[in-house]
Amino acid sequence: MVNEMLDFITKEPINKGWSCDKKYCVTTADRTKYLLRVTPFEKSANRENMYLMQKEVEKLGVPMCKPVDFGKCDEGVYTLQTWIDGKDAEEVVPYLADSEQYALGLEAGRILKKIHSIPAPTDQPDWEIRFNKKMDRKIQMYNDCPIKFDGADYIIDYIEANRNLLKNRPQSYQHGDYHIGNMMIENGKIVIIDFDRYDFGDPWEEFNRIVWCAQSAPIFASGIVNGYFDDEVPMDFWKLLALYISSNMLSSIPWAIPFGDGEVQTMLNQAKDVLDWYDNMQHPVPTWYFKGYYLQYIDGLPYKMKAPFDFSFINQYGKVFKIFDDQDSGNICFGTEKHSERYFVKFAGAPTEAYNGTPEDAIERLKSTLPVYENLKHKNLIEFVEAKEMGGGFAMVFKWVNGDCMGRMYPAEHRRFMNMPVADRLIVFSDILDFLDYTNSSGYVAVDFYDGSIMYDTKNRKTTICDIDFFRKQPCVNDMGRMWGSSKFQSPEEYKLGADIDEITNVYCAGAFAFALFGDYNRTREEWQLSDGAFAVATKAVSDDRNKRYQSIKELKEAWEKSL
Repeated sequence: MVNEMLDFITKEPINKGWSCDKKYCVTTADRTKYLLRVTPFEKSANRENMYLMQKEVEKLGVPMCKPVDFGKCDEGVYTLQTWIDGKDAEEVVPYLADSEQYALGLEAGRILKKIHSIPAPTDQPDWEIRFNKKMDRKIQMYNDCPIKFDGADYIIDYIEANRNLLKNRPQSYQHGDYHIGNMMIENGKIVIIDFDRYDFGDPWEEFNRIVWCAQSAPIFASGIVNGYFDDEVPMDFWKLLALYISSNMLSSIPWAIPFGDGEVQTMLNQAKDVLDWYDNMQHPVPTWYFKGYYLQYIDGLPYKMKAPFDFSFINQYGKVFKIFDDQDSGNICFGTEKHSERYFVKFAGAPTEAYNGTPEDAIERLKSTLPVYENLKHKNLIEFVEAKEMGGGFAMVFKWVNGDCMGRMYPAEHRRFMNMPVADRLIVFSDILDFLDYTNSSGYVAVDFYDGSIMYDTKNRKTTICDIDFFRKQPCVNDMGRMWGSSKFQSPEEYKLGADIDEITNVYCAGAFAFALFGDYNRTREEWQLSDGAFAVATKAVSDDRNKRYQSIKELKEAWEKSL
């Protein structure tokens, strides 16, 4: 039995990972959770060394599954580690905002730098000799493998041409499998797990697993590199990384064969991605890499900017708990809380990363939206509080609303929104039709009305409409050519200079919302989730010919209700 001092009252198996270990989530009598790994006796020396090395990593202050105990049991040897009560990073990170992904990547890179501060044993074999032998084995493995992939010759040629890069490389302790699949997110922070493949070698070789990060979240992967090198990435690193990734790719196919066709296909797809990143090994810097964002923090939250900007004035509305910085309008938005009241603060005048215009233009544009929110008052429209100049720019303040945004720029919220029951999405569409009807009756036409304008609170079954900055007074004529807005929701006349923009235009927009909500943005019957009648109504609404659409929102609304 495992250490008798540990009284396990529950023992739940964990069926994931590639190691030979049996893994369990165990609970002791005092309700403390641990990760228990049980390893066959023949690997006892390896696991004891792993445990001792984890102790060394722990001393560095690395956020990790901390080693607690090691010993013998009936089935072999056991390792007891602290339980990480978080979520798998590969399930969380791709759905975070870009700035959050990048910030976590930076932290993961800095953590890896700490891990590599542990030196390799002094009697470690020369890296050049050791890794050349390893590459020779992998080339032979590929040559003997019955499954080949296009472009392997480019990879082998790159290896042969760059073996000299291995000369005089330093060696350190390696995690051994450092990638997004061996990270967890706990309380918004990176935690490192699964040290069982630890090794000693060139610290830069550790990056060979970054392909998994790059495929899943390239912004996160770029952050890892930039965090590790403190934004000063040497070209020699890129050349060596391409060599290490090339070597891995050759052996990945033979490795995958015992695990079945699915894993083989995964590795074949990965080989194709790698060759695309490196343009058939012609360029050492992969296409997924970018030099990163200029990150600032407020109340512990990251946001990206083109240049430094002091946002301390935002705190007059309380502590910031949410930031929206992925907007190309020149605005940046904050969720704040003060005395149990929550606000949504939209600010123009800062050098936001996604905006290509001047701060002055952004300020004037935001000021011009003020009459829209002053004149339109609807039960589903976000509640306007005040507008004023501050911080060298201009801010508009609204009451905060809870809910998930439909917009695809917020992947996690979008996914939850689109997974809502049809009944809830029908409520949303009914509210959209009602709001567009109200907009028309109030003498306005909706412009730049898209999925990012829609939020829904599932608990209270409440739709909130926001971001209507570009709505215009009627009559309205297209004076831009390609008007503001998402192409998924724009009518043909919103691309035609001099065309009328009116209620019939908004009929098209409503039809586009129908297909987004009930057809996953596709306009085919195969993807449509409602009746044939409802499909016919939506199809008529998005006719390219204005004369063939419904001629009013009321007419569309009546037809829609009948179809259901």
